[in-house]
Amino acid sequence: MALMTPQEYIESLRKLKTRVYMFGEEIKNWVDHPMIRPSINCVAMTYALAQDPQYADLMTVKSSLTGRTVNRFTHLHQSTEDLINKVKMQRLLGQKTASCFQRCVGMDAFNAVFSSTYEIDEKYGTHYHENFKNFITMVQDNDLTVDGAMTDPKGDRSKAPSQQADPDMYVHVVERRPDGIVVSGAKCHQTGSINSHWHIFMPTISMGEADKDWAVSFACPTDAEGMYMIYGRQSCDTRKLEEGASIDVGNAKFGGQEALVVLDHVFIPNEYIFLNGEYEFAGMIVERFAGYHRQSYGGCKVGVGDVVIGATALAAEYNGVEKASAVKDKLIEMTHLNETLYCCGIACSSQGFKTKAGNYQIDLLLANVCKQNVTRFPYEIVRLAEDVAGGLMVTMPSQKDFESDTVVGRNGETIGDICNKFFAAREGVSTEDRQRIMRFLENMCLGAAAVGYRTESMHGAGSPQAQRIMIARQGNIQGKKQLAKDIAGIK
Repeated sequence: MALMTPQEYIESLRKLKTRVYMFGEEIKNWVDHPMIRPSINCVAMTYALAQDPQYADLMTVKSSLTGRTVNRFTHLHQSTEDLINKVKMQRLLGQKTASCFQRCVGMDAFNAVFSSTYEIDEKYGTHYHENFKNFITMVQDNDLTVDGAMTDPKGDRSKAPSQQADPDMYVHVVERRPDGIVVSGAKCHQTGSINSHWHIFMPTISMGEADKDWAVSFACPTDAEGMYMIYGRQSCDTRKLEEGASIDVGNAKFGGQEALVVLDHVFIPNEYIFLNGEYEFAGMIVERFAGYHRQSYGGCKVGVGDVVIGATALAAEYNGVEKASAVKDKLIEMTHLNETLYCCGIACSSQGFKTKAGNYQIDLLLANVCKQNVTRFPYEIVRLAEDVAGGLMVTMPSQKDFESDTVVGRNGETIGDICNKFFAAREGVSTEDRQRIMRFLENMCLGAAAVGYRTESMHGAGSPQAQRIMIARQGNIQGKKQLAKDIAGIK
């Protein structure tokens, strides 16, 4: 099958029997639901750019398994150049959508599970790697979107999976059959879960022997029997349901998506199992996936940051303060912070290395440094954006007020006339354009898009302390001490 077009992708979702719930009710036509469709449009952009010849080198690549041209989001990295192009591709998509485009988790899961299954088979003589190669070939040939599912609810975090009062706090095997396993549990905060054709489930922490039933990884179609999604709320999300609020939404076309993915005794055939009780490899999958995903943030958040910086510069221009030295300096600082994140993404990619399985892994230390910076810099970027934009970003009347023909003035002025009069921009700039850029910045800094740009930057791919643990582990303090001893003459 050829690469899918955006239209074919959207139509492919309609063929699924995915169960989606929102506000306590099942959503039958979730593909066209106004709160969900912007996130689908983001994924569709990954298909649209792959059809554009000018982006062919970034968006497409020859499969290492079949030799056929595939979307890079389904690719197994074969070189440091592949790792670098991944980051460049993610920056491009961030620039095009100013949102999360949701295919990164699947791509990062592919590469983590591919190399891990090879080493599991090497020790135990299992067939997980062959299972995975067959699965990823099917994904590539059909140009599918796959969600990588790692984060469990966790319950009492002071206790291991096997110690939880409710075993469903971590996804686990409840029954083993000759032809497969039955699993139950849930995954939280799942980005793009509803918009995916398949899911790859992975452990979320390292495990011990008592946790064997929770040490499980597998692939599963999104509309599998017993699997369903409960859509997560975002700030200001119901603006998307309002009539005449396309400006108030801030970014009417694109958006992110998260959901609780529930597994209620779902059967997984043997051919889709990639880990089943080999508990000592759970940590390997977690560490490798986290490394790839922390690299990803040096691309996607940078692309979104480019748009935030551009919007901030426009707000300054519309307000007539673009020449002020203080404003120029704030834009310089925003750019410096954003490019520093990009440097980290490129650095950990350029220092990548070949795994036993043959695909390439990033430098784990630098990937964790990348993500540690991502937990901080976007917050400073939006703080500066709010500083430059001013209070109007959050106190402006609604779009309906600007368009209202209700008469309120003694000379017959309408509410719309009054709003357009007192919120006028500099000469030559329409009030509507100023209104649009302010609402866009509100969306990025505080609204629905802040889920992906702020809080996801903090907690996605692991919260800040997780990176600090890895930095401590990878930082080679003993080696650095020896360097100092050698130069100082200490024996």
